[in-house]
Amino acid sequence: MKGQTQSTRSVGKQLQRQCDEIATTLVSMEFSRHTNVPERLGESERSESLEDANYQLSCLAGAISADNRELFVDNVAWAKVLHTQRGVSPEEQLLDLNCMCEALRFELTSESAEVAVGFVRHAIERFPSLPDEVPSFLKAGHPQAPLANRYLQALMRGDRQTASRLILDAAESGVAVHDIYLHVFQTALYEIGRLWQTKQISVAREHYCTAATQMIMSQLFPYVSLQARKNGGVVVTTCVEGDLHEIGGRMVADFLEMAGWESYHLGADTPTASVVTELIERRAHVLGISASLSSDVSAVADLIAAVRTTPQCADIKILVGGYLFNQDRVLWLKLGADGYAIDAQAAVARAGAWLDEKQGNREQIPRWS
Repeated sequence: MKGQTQSTRSVGKQLQRQCDEIATTLVSMEFSRHTNVPERLGESERSESLEDANYQLSCLAGAISADNRELFVDNVAWAKVLHTQRGVSPEEQLLDLNCMCEALRFELTSESAEVAVGFVRHAIERFPSLPDEVPSFLKAGHPQAPLANRYLQALMRGDRQTASRLILDAAESGVAVHDIYLHVFQTALYEIGRLWQTKQISVAREHYCTAATQMIMSQLFPYVSLQARKNGGVVVTTCVEGDLHEIGGRMVADFLEMAGWESYHLGADTPTASVVTELIERRAHVLGISASLSSDVSAVADLIAAVRTTPQCADIKILVGGYLFNQDRVLWLKLGADGYAIDAQAAVARAGAWLDEKQGNREQIPRWS
């Protein structure tokens, strides 16, 4: 198993290094095979097609590095919804996946191509059973559902002031901040992502809603209950190089802050060397890594390896989480982390257990159940 994982990881790294040239070959094949290219894929759209191909190949590289075919299937499933809503037929999407197989065989060594094509073929087999729509994340009966719906509608109107007032009023009325994070912000952002994926809003609107939510999150600190006294723990949270999805990591950092930790969130796309420097200078006990996409696998592995090989970081525990790790619940073991948390509350519990162990359980710090 370990040898197999190492073999697939080397293939994933090779594919990642050659993404640009494989994407160029792939798009050329797609342009030559589609009969309606002049109407659907004109020359002015070649740059967009290359970007999309590069993204798909990066996700494939990450799935191969993780030795998990279902990670690439998940990416294909997401793309199926996206492309179906944009008028691309299932036949055209399958043609593009078959073109990917040919491009991989053309650009990679035969041994590496065999591994990579096996992942794509598995996704092709699964393709007919994959859904072409995604249900709404806003469901009646879920905790804080009415507030989440009103918050989302305010953001969709571009009414940031009303969105902010809704959240601050809820906090003032006694709604716990961690409930607002989990059941309002997280639910609304999932729904916003679905609306973009299904072509109901533009990417600009999606970016606006995310940026507004980050701003409103910062306004909640005066309403955070600090009943849990400082526990002496120091945590650094970050996204890896290339990952721009920072809001999940920010939530984890805030949850830990509320639980008594001294937390430092480094944000999106943070260089590995900078993370290691912060760990040393902050004398951190825990490093929290958030990752969203299968294309992040190699960057996470590289960051963990960098921490492990730095003598000053020998005692630091590494905790991982995010959508990527929720899709593969044993990936943290393969990459050498110390633990995995399904959400922010689980991150607080796991980090707290490590801190209690380090302190010899000399005192129990109040934590959320």
